[in-house]
Amino acid sequence: MPPLRTALLQSSGRPGDVAANLKVLDEAAGRAAETGAGLLVCPEMFLTGYAIGDDVPKLAEAADGPGAQAVAEIAVRHGLAVLYGYPERDGETVYNSAQLIDADGRRLANYRKTHLFGCFEQEWFTPGDQQVVQAELHGLRLGMMICYDVEFPENVRAHALAGTDLLLVPTAQMHPFQFVAESVVPVRAFENQMYIAYVNRTGPEGEFEFVGLSCLAGPDGTARARAGREAELVVGDADPEFLAASRANNPYLRDRRPGLYTSLV
Repeated sequence: MPPLRTALLQSSGRPGDVAANLKVLDEAAGRAAETGAGLLVCPEMFLTGYAIGDDVPKLAEAADGPGAQAVAEIAVRHGLAVLYGYPERDGETVYNSAQLIDADGRRLANYRKTHLFGCFEQEWFTPGDQQVVQAELHGLRLGMMICYDVEFPENVRAHALAGTDLLLVPTAQMHPFQFVAESVVPVRAFENQMYIAYVNRTGPEGEFEFVGLSCLAGPDGTARARAGREAELVVGDADPEFLAASRANNPYLRDRRPGLYTSLV
């Protein structure tokens, strides 16, 4: 199988302005497609902005709502899959969610953030209860998480045991926690033998200062693509052949002794 060229859109767009954010996404999808990318990954809450406060319930929408339809049109127009973050409404409940739409405009998977970070998220969102959400794309098994979720090693290990090849993590990583992007994410990729696409917001937004540093980390623990602190689009390859070779040479998962770990749960 050929590598899956993966584009990371590091941008905060325009918080509170869905139409403007869709324009940013459309332009980025065009640039990503020109590089040969088959997948474009956006940050956490990209559709609406993250620090939108009282507008969370107003801007939240169903998984098949108008935002999803607009993203599907962008995916089809540019011929690539798109993963984007958004506030999801399900009845009276609102989740911090991410959705994957393929190049044919089909909704492949929807994930609800399971570990909510800080007072802001805990006030406005309900945590999801499905740990492992996956979809198949271009011969790879893709998994989904959101930001804080990846900082729990049990979460990523569950994906490794479920066969995730490329873990997509839209994030809103803020100062002073940039070490997560710089160090934790590459280590998670190495210890679980997978690719991780970690895609951040950037710059000031409300009370937050997002640090950028988006990366595509490989199973060798290196950043195959890395953004700086400003808005940008970076591209890297998730190579199934390299992944298979790395898994064959790395004994972590084979050498596990689950019987010793029962106290963890």
